[in-house]
Amino acid sequence: MHTQSDESLYHEMRSGDEQALEVLYEKYERLLFSFAHRFTNNDRLSEEVIQEVWMKIWNGRVDFNTDKGKFSSWVLTITRNAALDCLRREKRQPTIEVEERDGGYDEPVERTVIERETASEVRDAVSELKPDQQELIELVYFKGMTQQQISDQLHVPLGTVKTRIRSAIQELRKILDGRER
Repeated sequence: MHTQSDESLYHEMRSGDEQALEVLYEKYERLLFSFAHRFTNNDRLSEEVIQEVWMKIWNGRVDFNTDKGKFSSWVLTITRNAALDCLRREKRQPTIEVEERDGGYDEPVERTVIERETASEVRDAVSELKPDQQELIELVYFKGMTQQQISDQLHVPLGTVKTRIRSAIQELRKILDGRER
């Protein structure tokens, strides 16, 4: 697992480190494709958008500024703009409503996409848990039940519920950490 920050990898990449570019690309490939696809609704165009984004970043035609926001928001903003440019070239309309912005990176659409992508990854990871662990995670996090309510509903001692939830969370972390590699 790569532990360097996106910002650090970006600066290494700008210094010519191709491995840093590869790490960033692998980390953001799915998210950026999904985001571009929301605009284009077309696999080929979305792939072209992603290629254009990474070429702009690698060639230094766009520059990341940590004062404006996070790297993830910045790269999503570039992807959004590239998708819109691509649609203009193709004389197509975006498949989602587009708001005009002031140029900052931390924008609501980008934040929403990241949150949805993260939620989707968590749901997928939960589905890999054992059925009893899935049930506990569902009750505690998705239905908002307290540990005492779960204990009452399942007719299991409170201490057992706490231990099982802790175990389910640890297993979920292992699954999610394994996906980041």
